[in-house]
Amino acid sequence: MFRIYLPPNLPDAARRDAVALKVELDFSTPPAPEILPALAMLQRWCGGAAALPPFLQLTRQQLAQLVAALAGQPVFVWLNEPARTLLWVGSHLRGVSEHIATDGLSDGRGAALPVRPRATPVTPSGERAHTKYAPANESHRRAAATPMLVDGSEHYLAIALPSREHSAYAAALDLVKTHGFRLEPSNRKWWLRDRHKTLNFLALHGEALRTGFHADFTDNFEKHASAISEAKIGIEITGSGSDFAVTLGLDADGVSEEQLRSAVAAGRGYLDAPGGRIYLLTPARMEKLAQAQRILAGGAGAAVAGRRTHRISPARAAEVQELVEELVPGYQPPAAWRRRAEALRQLATLPPAPVPAWFAAALRPYQQLGAAWLWHLYRHELGGILADEMGLGKTAQALALLSALHAGGKPEQPAAAGRRSPALPLLSLVVCPASLVENWRREAARFAPQLRVFVHHGASRLPFPAANNTGAAAVASAFDVVVTSYGTLARDAERFADMPLAVLVADEAQHVKNRRTQNARALRSLDARARFLLTGTPIENSLDDLRALFEILLPGFLEQKPSAAAGFRPEERAWFDERLRKQTAPYILRRTKQAVAPELPEKIEQIIWCEPTPAQAALYREWQERSERELFDLESGGASDSALRLATLTQLLRLRQICCDPRLVAEAAAAADSAKLGAFFELLEEAVDDGHRLLVFSQFTSLLGLLRAGLDAQGIAYCYLDGSMSPRQRQAEVDRFNASDEVPVFLISLKAGGTGLNLTGADTVVHFDPWWNPAAEAQATDRAHRIGQTRVVTSYKLICSGTVEEKVLALQEQKRALLADVFEASDAANARLGLGDLRELLA
Repeated sequence: MFRIYLPPNLPDAARRDAVALKVELDFSTPPAPEILPALAMLQRWCGGAAALPPFLQLTRQQLAQLVAALAGQPVFVWLNEPARTLLWVGSHLRGVSEHIATDGLSDGRGAALPVRPRATPVTPSGERAHTKYAPANESHRRAAATPMLVDGSEHYLAIALPSREHSAYAAALDLVKTHGFRLEPSNRKWWLRDRHKTLNFLALHGEALRTGFHADFTDNFEKHASAISEAKIGIEITGSGSDFAVTLGLDADGVSEEQLRSAVAAGRGYLDAPGGRIYLLTPARMEKLAQAQRILAGGAGAAVAGRRTHRISPARAAEVQELVEELVPGYQPPAAWRRRAEALRQLATLPPAPVPAWFAAALRPYQQLGAAWLWHLYRHELGGILADEMGLGKTAQALALLSALHAGGKPEQPAAAGRRSPALPLLSLVVCPASLVENWRREAARFAPQLRVFVHHGASRLPFPAANNTGAAAVASAFDVVVTSYGTLARDAERFADMPLAVLVADEAQHVKNRRTQNARALRSLDARARFLLTGTPIENSLDDLRALFEILLPGFLEQKPSAAAGFRPEERAWFDERLRKQTAPYILRRTKQAVAPELPEKIEQIIWCEPTPAQAALYREWQERSERELFDLESGGASDSALRLATLTQLLRLRQICCDPRLVAEAAAAADSAKLGAFFELLEEAVDDGHRLLVFSQFTSLLGLLRAGLDAQGIAYCYLDGSMSPRQRQAEVDRFNASDEVPVFLISLKAGGTGLNLTGADTVVHFDPWWNPAAEAQATDRAHRIGQTRVVTSYKLICSGTVEEKVLALQEQKRALLADVFEASDAANARLGLGDLRELLA
């Protein structure tokens, strides 16, 4: 830790060109690189001493140089307000920079004026530190030095300064002069003869006299000041329904709250109590109390009260416990509070979630930790944001939580009164964009087949037998998980609001960052024991995004931020923003691919299942029936196998185009009719926000044209390559993409991009439509995953479920081993499917 304590009388000291300051440096951890230049500067001013003295006197120019060297670093505090770091505005240190403009002051050679004194530091225990580094004559000077001596009572102080060779002499002299002491020549003591000033001085500097200056106090002082003590902070925590009541304030017997407020308002550093007791209000303790009261009250400007009781939700227990431990070390709160407070402080030793062994074995270590984290929060009726980078399997980790719940997991805490009947079955709800509903169903079938999943979307809807617990129980007893889209939930919000849920999972939660939307209101209306949000980008534009998510995640957890219309000052905004970061941090788990790279393969392959939209499905059925009629007519007419093969491929081409985007076949179709297009732009948004760059492959240049139009409409830069371009044009696009991180997308025709390209500027590959054999796709993916690529490459396949694309995917899996065994990669790309395989795809 590195801190510089500035004197409250800085304006006067700067005018005198003699600023006394205290330096606090803890070498138990290596100093940050940002402060090393400042440390070197201080050591140079101290004559190259290996150890810095605790007190220094700098010229105005030296302080200006020191401030410039530490620009932006939170290391400066006022000596009388040590708990509050000074605010930087750019390179301007508020309250300091305006007083230290040097006006060209120097020694005439551009060097800083010499600092005095050159001395060896003193440790808090009173021992001289680093004596082995001191010059030989320094030990003699120290031996002859005499410490400060303090005499007096509550009515006066008489201070004998340390001897001139003492390291603290200059700072001690500045201290007494600054606070109105007068030198009595007859005894060489500095006197302060005023009760009010004496008590204020003791409140401000009493602790510094003992621990900083290492002053000796006379027996006379100890006797006549025995009624003086520092006011302590008291705390009490009790249960209050489903919440807790935290009472915090000063322990000063016989002192009323009105007396405290009066003292604070008047800047008085002491309180007179019955029986002649005097309580000192030390600035550090009062600042800690004020900060704690502000945090508990949820306002930057909350006033200090003698004792105030705050209602605290269980979600804030961990945060408030840190305050308690700092304010009142050794306080023993109730067991229920301790259990809640420790819920988020045991993350390094979380027990695994009780998922089936075969499921756990399929999870990578970081995914097992993520599942354990989700399970831990659920057991304590909390919630969290799983914000892993895209491609790391947020869906699988959420399904692990739902599997653990299905295995009979119970919360750590009983449900709050009036919230739900504990006897209700444990039904969970997953809400996601419409383009991902089918993907959730498929992933649940893959990872957790034991879960009874119902897709509440399109024509398939829950019956909702009655808007009461009996009806909800009937629905919950039939299913374990319900999957729905944001749009469907918004339309059925009233029905879902009556259904108690064990877990709510909101995927792609960036869709609810606007609290005014129907989607956000629908999620807030749900009654869930625990809520979890999945998003790779919890903050897109500002911290208000995070606030909106937590209104859904943990309602009432964050205090309301005043509006600018209510006189909301910039410093208050900064206070609320910093509070928001600290409060939310324990409830957000984010891992990047770089952080978990040792656990990842070189390539991650993932399928995104897309359920065709109603218009898309209707068009697909229409062309499927037309194809069957045409092929039947050809076969009945005695057409050859080659003719049938050509006709079949033509019909398959149309079906595959419909899967990509109905506009490729029907001009009257709309962009919204393509399920894949919606899924692609969902994927693209998260990828770009996470700093990824994509290669997007398709066999259809006409589809790439539609994607270009979509990217243009959103103002997203891209490169483009197809087979019609000359070698020079191709290379120019490749060079542009590899050279500029400002272009996040490269659209490539599959055949044109299969060979001869080195695009290691990308780390994400999207196959918009599947090809017949996996070798062609593998070659395309390898455009990104080649020598020179230092990041994990993630490959996504967009597949329309229940269509020819799903059959192609199954065919790929069946033929993969055969192709690998029989052909080299170059030959496999030319392998042709038989007519039987093609006819099967049309069925």
